[in-house]
Amino acid sequence: MAQNDSLAVPSGDNKYVTVFNDPVNFNAKHPLNNSWTLWFDNPGKKSNANNWEQSLKELITFDTVEDFWGVYNNIMKTCDLSISSNYHLFKEGIKPMWEDPANKNGGKWSIQLPRNKTMTDIDNIWLYTMLACIGEAFEHEGDVCGVVVSVRKAFFRIALWTRSSDNRDVAMSIGRTLKNQVGIDGTFDFQPHHETKTSGKPWTV
Repeated sequence: MAQNDSLAVPSGDNKYVTVFNDPVNFNAKHPLNNSWTLWFDNPGKKSNANNWEQSLKELITFDTVEDFWGVYNNIMKTCDLSISSNYHLFKEGIKPMWEDPANKNGGKWSIQLPRNKTMTDIDNIWLYTMLACIGEAFEHEGDVCGVVVSVRKAFFRIALWTRSSDNRDVAMSIGRTLKNQVGIDGTFDFQPHHETKTSGKPWTV
């Protein structure tokens, strides 16, 4: 790597400061407000509650900006995952399952994206979704549990899980922020984890 490449920054006297003469600053890490755990699963077409949980793998936990990029740059991209695969990025200590105490009273904002229209964009969409979470982009950040990207035969699904599902104002604020941060066309729908909205107009953004 050349000395005058992207790692080099000019100092006040126009000389370049590099990792070689300032290792402390170049190795500094920037902490996140929360620690986050990345999970993966692919239970296959014949999944049920038992084999789904068995297929769920905890990959790594990180708590700095630099460690996030280290993880992201060294895992398989979403567009290359096999059908039925899911990445889950949740705050440390929260499992990506409805039964977890942090999730049991919550819900999720989700959108389905046709594979034939978003195949080349899904990696950036998933990246922006994760950055919104780890960067604390939400006014009600404490209500955000984690995010999921799911790979299916006909579509990709992005979902953000929340701690609560009974406060419309909080839920709508999170939904609007998510849509703005991800920057995609389409409608996000909110649904409590253990309920199906059968009456009235669903919450959408």
